[in-house]
Amino acid sequence: MKYYLAILIASLMFFVSCGGGKEEPKDSVPKAMTQAEETELLNKAKQLFGVLPEKMPGSENDNEDIIALGKKLYFETALSANRTQSCNTCHDIIEKAGVDNKKTSDGAVHGKVGRRNSPTVLNAGYQFAQFWDGRAKDLKEQAKGPILNPDEMAMPTEKEAEKRISQLPEYMDLFKKAFPNAKKQITYDNIAEAIAAFERTLISKSRFDNYIAGNQTALSNEEKVGLKTFIEVGCITCHTGPLFGGNIYQKAGLVHPYENTEDLGRYEVTKVESDKYMFKVPILRNVILTFPYFHDGAVATIDEAVKKMAYLNLGKDLKPEEISAIVKFLGSLTDVDLEKKNLAKK
Repeated sequence: MKYYLAILIASLMFFVSCGGGKEEPKDSVPKAMTQAEETELLNKAKQLFGVLPEKMPGSENDNEDIIALGKKLYFETALSANRTQSCNTCHDIIEKAGVDNKKTSDGAVHGKVGRRNSPTVLNAGYQFAQFWDGRAKDLKEQAKGPILNPDEMAMPTEKEAEKRISQLPEYMDLFKKAFPNAKKQITYDNIAEAIAAFERTLISKSRFDNYIAGNQTALSNEEKVGLKTFIEVGCITCHTGPLFGGNIYQKAGLVHPYENTEDLGRYEVTKVESDKYMFKVPILRNVILTFPYFHDGAVATIDEAVKKMAYLNLGKDLKPEEISAIVKFLGSLTDVDLEKKNLAKK
């Protein structure tokens, strides 16, 4: 009997040593940081990203009347060729995070499609330039573009846009209030100025802003680990400042070439050889909600975007846990109201 018992015990020991036993599940929750590590991370974040200003550049001259006019114009479909589209069509601030979540946007004219992905209008006025190639210096200049673009709202001329608005009686008093000293109130320039004034109010605040203000509990431990990973792997090469982007141009495919070689980016504006494939670095605020990604909208998910950008521009193959950590952190950049709204949908 003892002989058989010894054989049984030996067999069991061999089975376990060969991996037959079930391994204990690994703890997927990152180890909590010490207070010293927490303080160091917060100080580094303040240095790299800073505080989002309370107001956008240019808003010092805005008032309630011009903002109210701009809001109405932002949703005005009469500014498109067939009266079907407004600014909000591609930059939806009601149901989405200032985007339409399409690879490239449909134009007002049937069959026309935009060439590049529509970026978010939220916080856009903080950027150093507008459009992916930086061809507009500010929101006012940017607002003039889509209305006349044949692939977008497709209005034939500035005069036609003015005429359309002049034919709508409700705008007469609104323009008089907004531009009381102008000889002619309804002008294309004033239309763009009013839209820009409204867009300067589209500021989003996130839990990360609360964190930067000193509330260390605003981010979860996983998000803090993600922030640390974001910094250490080199995402801050391009994504710095309070917008996490929007303040420099960078080549799409700095280390490894990007597949799309048809769009020459900034070069199309400057004709400078070194500007080929250079694009304005996109804002990462609300990035979880502004899919698909990149200037051509070719990347569907945030995980894929993080992985691909690390490879293209940093030359790094990130581990799954690094990607997961960074994505977790990026969620903390979502506007608090949008975050609640998005959670309510689930």
